[in-house]
Amino acid sequence: MIRLAIIGAGSMAGEHAKHFGRLHGVEVVAVCDLDGDRARAFADTYGIPEAYTDLEAMLARDDIDAVSNVTTDAAHKATSLAAIASGKHILCEKPLATNAADAEAMAAAAREAGVINMVNLSYRNAPAIHQARELIAAGALGRIMHVDASYRQSWLVSHAWGRWDQDSQWLWRLSEGHGSKGVLGDVGVHILDFASFPVGDISAVNCKLKCFDKAPDNRIGDYRLDANDSALMRVEFAGGALGTLQATRWATGHHNSLSLSVHGDRGALRVDLDAAKDRLQVCLGEDVHPARWREVTAPDTPSLYRRFIAGIESGHNDQPDFARGAALQRVLDACFVSDAEDRSLALAG
Repeated sequence: MIRLAIIGAGSMAGEHAKHFGRLHGVEVVAVCDLDGDRARAFADTYGIPEAYTDLEAMLARDDIDAVSNVTTDAAHKATSLAAIASGKHILCEKPLATNAADAEAMAAAAREAGVINMVNLSYRNAPAIHQARELIAAGALGRIMHVDASYRQSWLVSHAWGRWDQDSQWLWRLSEGHGSKGVLGDVGVHILDFASFPVGDISAVNCKLKCFDKAPDNRIGDYRLDANDSALMRVEFAGGALGTLQATRWATGHHNSLSLSVHGDRGALRVDLDAAKDRLQVCLGEDVHPARWREVTAPDTPSLYRRFIAGIESGHNDQPDFARGAALQRVLDACFVSDAEDRSLALAG
């Protein structure tokens, strides 16, 4: 039995509790949150035996093998390093940190401690993106020339997920003072991974960020609404392909939509997670000239939660690990510099 604790008791932590709670051989034994009432309510909701407000006390337990870190972005570094120092295997929410230096320090600490470490880039759970990676790696598309990828959300214009202007779980994501790096840091990290996991590393980026007016004086209570809520990236991949990547919270008509198109000199593919997580469309071989698309069903892949536990059981660190999280953070950092200085930036190989 692997005994796991959760750090943080917000809404996303509930997703972790549900996923780990369904896995054979895993027991969620504790949760920690600075808000004691919230921690106790979370423990009651998910049948967790112990609730803590003191992270050090929870991590001191020898019977806890691993932790799932579901704190706010700005708290990832301190809480993850504390867990690593206590010898716990760790799954951390994305983005790994709020800057590359912190992410690299976390990756180095996990590597030196020898603990299993993964980042919850949850769209790796879609079988279609793994099938896309295999097709590209096998050369089915030929030389990759052009890539389009989009992450579209609409919670600034739709009440489907609740009222962003009344609920702290949304307001903090709009405020740099509350640790947010905006849509780029929040979901831009997903679309960067979604595109570069199958296509390859990003070698250069030019980024434009914008924060639109949303309230009088762009402030609601203690929250100054100054974090970016739309991001456009023009990128070059290490293999030479050009790409356009975007992330926005203003995509009216889309609740939570990810899509990817990859075009090579011998074929193309496209993934639309709104349509299906286990299917993609391809234009290959004799279909290229008439521009005919066919649907392909991807084989099942284990969830990232399952692969994290399997890594603890086997001692093999699966992907995406903290090193991958740090690599993505370097791209994110370059995006912020690119926007501020209005120029393109090359990334170190």
